[in-house]
Amino acid sequence: MRQFDFMGKRRIAFIVSIVLTIVSVGALVLLNLNLGLDFTGGTVVELHYATAPSLDDVRALLASHGFENFQVQTFGAANEVLVRLQQTFNNDVGNQVVAALNAKGASIDLVRAEFVGAQVGGQLRDQSGLGMLVAMAGVAIYVAFRFQYKFALCALISLVHDVVIVLGLFALFQWEFDLTVLAGIMAVIGYSLNDTIIVYDRIRENIRLSRSDDMAQIFNEAINQTLSRTLATSGTTLLVLFALFFLGGDMIHNFSISLILGIVAGTFSSVYVAAALLLVFKLERQDLIPAKKENVEGEEELP
Repeated sequence: MRQFDFMGKRRIAFIVSIVLTIVSVGALVLLNLNLGLDFTGGTVVELHYATAPSLDDVRALLASHGFENFQVQTFGAANEVLVRLQQTFNNDVGNQVVAALNAKGASIDLVRAEFVGAQVGGQLRDQSGLGMLVAMAGVAIYVAFRFQYKFALCALISLVHDVVIVLGLFALFQWEFDLTVLAGIMAVIGYSLNDTIIVYDRIRENIRLSRSDDMAQIFNEAINQTLSRTLATSGTTLLVLFALFFLGGDMIHNFSISLILGIVAGTFSSVYVAAALLLVFKLERQDLIPAKKENVEGEEELP
């Protein structure tokens, strides 16, 4: 089986990771995330059309009637349309939307009009950030107990790397960030960790079995041994996600984007961040050998 020199290319990979991270952080600071109604508050209007409309025509009609900062997407069937408005709610907003869209004589029924308060959106934003921090702290504790603190630190850096890149790309391209995207990022944390643990397990096993002290070579062997599993898992998962992206409709469009980006970043980081950083932190064979307990003073040694 052909062996790839992953660790030999780690410096190039570090440069790629650093550039992507700087661009992502810059986008988050300068452009900010395009938060959806789940976080900002606003109005959700669900409409039922007799025949499937053109979403571009719906957007043009709303814009011509003075509506601003809105999103239009299908909701399940092609003739079910969801309009999200980032404006003050009033009791007649649903009928106003229907009246604007009825300008061309389309048959439209108002299904519901609901308001999401800004206070609720702020609580969701704070709680979601706290949830991600708690998840990462739990990951660090788990890896530290299962492996060693250097593994935990590298795994945590890898997870932060993946999350920052996904968030940064959403900020850079101003894709809407809502609760479905947040759920996708939480799933990315779990997926990336699973991939990292598989690589770490093989690295630890190979260090214990090998007589060589060449850590880069040991890491290469471990990554090559898990490569087929990594490619199979990532490949089949991406096939499903691309199907969701193209066929799943607007409701889960950004959700599938967050997962696709996260899986690509997670697969890359499990090799070139989580594993390669162990070389930077100078992991040694002694780090994986439990320290011998010293005899208590005055205790006789067993024969």
